[in-house]
Amino acid sequence: MTLRVPLLACAFLIVATAPAADWPQWRGPARTAISNETGLLKTWPKDGPPRVYTVKGLGGGYGSPIVVGGKIYGVGKIDGKECLWCLNEKDGSEMWKKEFAAGSVRNYGEGPRCTPTYHVDPKAGAVIYATGVSGDLACLKADTGEKVWSKNFGKDFGGRMMSGWGYSESPLVDGGKLICTPGADKAAIVALNTSTGETIWKAEIPKCGGSGYSSPVKAKVGDVSMYITVMGRSGGVVAVNAETGKLLWQYTKIANGTANIPTVIVRDDLVWCSTGYRDGGSALLQMTAGDDTVTVKELKYYDQKLQNHHGGMVLVGDYVYFGANHGQGYPACVEFKTGEMKYKEEKPAGGGGGSAAIAFADGMLYYRYQNGQVVLLEANPEEVKVAGSFKLPELSGKAQWAHPVIANGKLYIRDQDKLHVYNIKAAGN
Repeated sequence: MTLRVPLLACAFLIVATAPAADWPQWRGPARTAISNETGLLKTWPKDGPPRVYTVKGLGGGYGSPIVVGGKIYGVGKIDGKECLWCLNEKDGSEMWKKEFAAGSVRNYGEGPRCTPTYHVDPKAGAVIYATGVSGDLACLKADTGEKVWSKNFGKDFGGRMMSGWGYSESPLVDGGKLICTPGADKAAIVALNTSTGETIWKAEIPKCGGSGYSSPVKAKVGDVSMYITVMGRSGGVVAVNAETGKLLWQYTKIANGTANIPTVIVRDDLVWCSTGYRDGGSALLQMTAGDDTVTVKELKYYDQKLQNHHGGMVLVGDYVYFGANHGQGYPACVEFKTGEMKYKEEKPAGGGGGSAAIAFADGMLYYRYQNGQVVLLEANPEEVKVAGSFKLPELSGKAQWAHPVIANGKLYIRDQDKLHVYNIKAAGN
């Protein structure tokens, strides 16, 4: 079995319209939580890197911002409505703010969980895609917020969530297709026309378990391209053919019945997946491609002793780094090719507490803890080395779950209705 097109190349093509130092979608340029920037700080002062500005009034929610084309986009619940906002990257000043979802957000906590997706469409131009907690999917003009088209996962596809916290995925753009997960057995995953929202195909997955809280990625093994995501308990990790939506394989062993959240990691023929809660765990899978089929086998499995709650995982070189244990964020490292654990700490790093969301840039790992502590670690597979930490100012007192964003020499940390921006460029860069 040979890999004809590397996954990283496939992922890069999806967002090739955005400048290299931007962060135009969930988990960055290639959906890997990796920034390609260099010349960043390797250590932080006692109080953390210099804060450039803080923006307030962005509404409640857990979604991370995106940074592209000199603008910052994000979503929040403002005056009881789900809004997409656009800020000037230079100073954080508001450029526009638009309601994008018609469904109720009353029963869904602080607000929307989606990270918007930026795309330059050949017909619609520069647009933003965003998902609301009630299943509203909207395409808006990036310059003005004018709505181009919209769908609703429940009304249009019969979709449902695996549990009661509302839709949370961040849609994936692949060429002219927008990939999203309504969660219906006959429309578990759908491909929509990026320009019009018209349905291209619907993936039928019997007993899919509803939509999970994860977001899809694209992979290719042999000659078969696919989209992989995590659905409900009976669906688990699923892969569907990128051209037809046909179900290729499923793996349910690590799926729990509460919330399956982390985005899977894929390289070549290997898949690393993890979930939290009582029934969650982690696994390394290997795919094998036929002419138009793909099978999968388990290479390594961990039960609750090694799991990622919601903060995501990042593959750096040959190693996967993440915050381990449900709601704990203990720094952990696993060798990707074997699934063997290199280490798992028994406490959070740098004064952190609760779950940890993670990103990587220029040799360093950025851990954003639920208690508001932000910690800089070396990406070291042998030991945990803290290179700095600081506490976010003016904490909201609610869940600190938005993932860190690294773009154009800045670190962006969302805290409910506030966005903190820090300068992480090293002197002379």
